[in-house]
Amino acid sequence: QVQLVESGGGLVQAGGSLRLSCAASGLTFSSYRMAWFRQAPGKEREFVSVVNWTGGITYYADSVKGRFTISRDNAKNTVYLQMNILKPEDTAVYYCAVDLRPRGYYSRSGNDYDYWGQGTQVTVSS
Repeated sequence: QVQLVESGGGLVQAGGSLRLSCAASGLTFSSYRMAWFRQAPGKEREFVSVVNWTGGITYYADSVKGRFTISRDNAKNTVYLQMNILKPEDTAVYYCAVDLRPRGYYSRSGNDYDYWGQGTQVTVSS
């Protein structure tokens, strides 16, 4: 079965950095698009970033563009999210997800993703 396991969350001061990792198993990792989403308390889940199967195509939410970088290592079945210049409003549980279906677009809707990790908490203090 498909499993996604996030790690790397924690408490950091505003302006700091964190790198999240998501290790995948139970699928041919290099074949699929991977994404990061986040959900803050009392808010809806929101798209953060998506990467294609090679790592050569990436998209970001406007709120994180220029600060976050998504990447992947297909040899390690892992996708990363490097988060720099963190802000208190980045505080959320961060989830990785996989889109197993071929599409002509890069979805920003969580409904289009088939498997999710358990999430990792990121807290940014002011």
